[in-house]
Amino acid sequence: MKRIFTLVLLSLCLGSQLKAQEFTLDADIRPRLEYRHGFGNLFPDNAKAAAFVTQRSRLNLGFKDEKLSLYFSVQDVSTWGDTQQLSISDDNNSFSLFQAWIRYAFTEDWALKLGRQTISYDDQRILGEVDWAMQGRFHDAAMIQYSKNKFKLDLAFAFNQEAQNAFGTDYTITGAFSYKTMQMAHLTKAWDQASVSFLFMNNGFQKYTDEPTPQTDGLFYRQTSGTYFTFPLSVLTITGSAYLQTGKANAFTDLSAYQYMAEAKYSLGKATLIAGFESLSGTDQGGEGKNKSFFPLYGTNHKFNGYMDYFYVGNHANNVGLNDVYGKIALALGEKSALGLNTHVFFANGKMASELSQNLGTELDLVFSKNIAKYIKMNVGYSQLFATESMSSVKGGIPSDNINCWGWTQLIINPRLLTHTVKQN
Repeated sequence: MKRIFTLVLLSLCLGSQLKAQEFTLDADIRPRLEYRHGFGNLFPDNAKAAAFVTQRSRLNLGFKDEKLSLYFSVQDVSTWGDTQQLSISDDNNSFSLFQAWIRYAFTEDWALKLGRQTISYDDQRILGEVDWAMQGRFHDAAMIQYSKNKFKLDLAFAFNQEAQNAFGTDYTITGAFSYKTMQMAHLTKAWDQASVSFLFMNNGFQKYTDEPTPQTDGLFYRQTSGTYFTFPLSVLTITGSAYLQTGKANAFTDLSAYQYMAEAKYSLGKATLIAGFESLSGTDQGGEGKNKSFFPLYGTNHKFNGYMDYFYVGNHANNVGLNDVYGKIALALGEKSALGLNTHVFFANGKMASELSQNLGTELDLVFSKNIAKYIKMNVGYSQLFATESMSSVKGGIPSDNINCWGWTQLIINPRLLTHTVKQN
């Protein structure tokens, strides 16, 4: 906590010296209780359900004047009870810097943004903040931004290292598709109610060889490119996307994969109806020389393909892919509450082995939301998966006939602690 208060005081002093137009300070605190009985994977025989409370405690500080913007976000993400009471030090290292960036506008149209930042676009399928995950997702990057007449262009570049080495640039961090280099271009053109965007991203990953001894051997690259659009069509709003992935799935395997999605949304009074289909290509279980499995990389994947996170949330990479037929109903119960019901029917995109069905199962997600006080929102959810033998094959042979369900309750507290405006001389 001392570090948080130090940052607050430092930012206040900095704002005073710069005679800032605006200084803001806000909090994001969200405890979440979860009951897991088959979340993320099928529930094994003779296993016991899991239950726990996690909490994000985040403090955000912002400064902005005519040309310069600064933003700091520090957070503690922990599980209740994971630190011994009266502990002198926190061995879990749950305190971290989530964002720290500066942005300078050279003109009304051009700006440069440097530092640790979220990169989130469109429906967050490929690049998103991943706000459901308590820790969120950030990128250490430099970004050139252009914006004029509802047209936006972002160019991002990253070069990652795990330490300040005296020799070499080997990068051994490999989890969650951690890249060594990244080049990205995102273009958006908006109209009154419609927009279309294009994304190109090239990620370089450290390549390893085992001969004659384990060592690094340059980089291999994966390219992701595609488009996202949304536009009104009479009483419907049509949304869609299509992406290709090429390059390498790993250091030695070629990659050729695709994703496409089409969705229609219809608003009827207090109810909103959504119907859609998404396909993410996969590799046949029998094996092929080329990898055909699409992976949405750095997106907010929890919001797609069911809330129980069976697909693409740290899993299902290099697998049979997915075809997802879904329908959603959102109903406003009043000014302060809403109820949502989602249904997903899952099919394998690649061919299943041993004459197994392509049908993987069906998931139902129910979520109730209510604003219970100023700055405080409550969400309650329950999900259940009805799995098939094919899902068992995809998930490592765990039996599919056990009950697979997940329940959770979350509070989101977002108070604005301070807004301070100073006129420049």
